[in-house]
Amino acid sequence: MSGFMPLERSVLYSPAWFVPFDEHAQRVRSAGVRAYLDRWDTEDGAWVSQDTPAVRTPSAAITYPGLGRRGGPGRRGGPGPQRYRVRFAAAGYQPLYPADREPFSAAAVGVEFVAYPYDDSRPPAAPAEPRLVRLLPSVSFPYPPRLRTVYGVVLDGTTRVPVANSLVQAQGRTSRDAVQWHERTLTDARGAFRLALRWEGEQVGGNPAEETFRLLATERPGRTGSLVVRLPAELERRHVIEIVEQ
Repeated sequence: MSGFMPLERSVLYSPAWFVPFDEHAQRVRSAGVRAYLDRWDTEDGAWVSQDTPAVRTPSAAITYPGLGRRGGPGRRGGPGPQRYRVRFAAAGYQPLYPADREPFSAAAVGVEFVAYPYDDSRPPAAPAEPRLVRLLPSVSFPYPPRLRTVYGVVLDGTTRVPVANSLVQAQGRTSRDAVQWHERTLTDARGAFRLALRWEGEQVGGNPAEETFRLLATERPGRTGSLVVRLPAELERRHVIEIVEQ
């Protein structure tokens, strides 16, 4: 038994915990979610793929037990803190890598963390906290047949080049009880998106009556674009959102 935890606990300690969350269904998702671990190589200045397998806990968290553990009690030497990242994949989804309340950036390609060295007599330098990883519906998400969706592409407003992995969202409140709603998706490698609009938009007069939705696309802070969509008149239209420097 060690000075800070039993041996079996030191072997099972993970420097990072990830909880995949299906944002469309609003529930934790474990089935069909794959995780890929990379280590930062300081000499080559590049990410190197690792063979370390992920372990799924009974609560659907994805962990890497023992990552950073250095041999037996009191052992000294060996590599110091190691920088890692985890990339996620699931059919029909795209992972949203920035954490809640962090600025969005399309350049993020994984969740980074540091594995601090420890052994059976020295605890890790930092505790591990569970991290929610939101999975957003992708262009290929299997929406129910009658669910209302809009589709289109996000382009750079100057170069007209598609903007991959940009965040497309719409939000509003229901007219009856003022419940706030929020729908989000990410563009694919070609800048294409498909966004569900399950809730009501802003009511517009006319015969028949129409609703409007404001779609906001974000590449990074200060690089955004928006577009107003009228439904049902523009339901089948291919919508183009141009991102410009704000």
